[in-house]
Amino acid sequence: MWHVVSADPAAQLLLGLKPGSDKAKFLAALASHTVEDLLVAHAVHAGDTFFVPAGTPHTIGANMIVCEVQEYSDLTYRMYDYDRVDAHGKRRELHLEKALEVTQFAESRGGRVASLPIVNGPVKKTLLAACRYFAAERWEFRATVKTETVADRFEIFVVLEGTGSIHWQGAPLTYNRGECWLVPASLGRFSLQPEQSTSMIKTYVPDLADLCSNLRNEGVTDAQLAQAVFS
Repeated sequence: MWHVVSADPAAQLLLGLKPGSDKAKFLAALASHTVEDLLVAHAVHAGDTFFVPAGTPHTIGANMIVCEVQEYSDLTYRMYDYDRVDAHGKRRELHLEKALEVTQFAESRGGRVASLPIVNGPVKKTLLAACRYFAAERWEFRATVKTETVADRFEIFVVLEGTGSIHWQGAPLTYNRGECWLVPASLGRFSLQPEQSTSMIKTYVPDLADLCSNLRNEGVTDAQLAQAVFS
């Protein structure tokens, strides 16, 4: 999942294959250095969210900052690198054969997500996207937020905007824009006290059935869930 933190005008990313693209066309495009012509271009703006399923070719363009949330993996299959070279004139390693084995050519997958507002009170919460591997929520608040960890999962908070402090059983800790905080499952109750209006992304590994059930109890319809929750 990509959440766009900032983007200049005309910034874009490429995500998913255009209809009719197949392995043969992809190989031909690689040979002619026209791979970009087979990928779907998306204009991006701050606040946009994109879901990127496994097996979907994707790349971000210039002049943007994105927050990426994904299932932990140390694998990156690089199919094309714009013929770039490093300071020594060497190209980065490509993994074309492995990448082609897992690329989903049969259907266009992934794209822009219609994020789902779930709470609009002292803290405005928006579900950006969720699947069995992760859920990501955007929190926006100007006053103290009291919350509590869940015993069977850790949480990660990424500070997009603002400053403030995290209060728990120990000494308060200051948070700042651009920082990433790991909150252990054992922490229990804690609070976020902003000095400036704050935006954060909270991400965790969900019980997807429980998440959907809780959202339905808050009045979210199945049609709305389908826009942001992926199996």
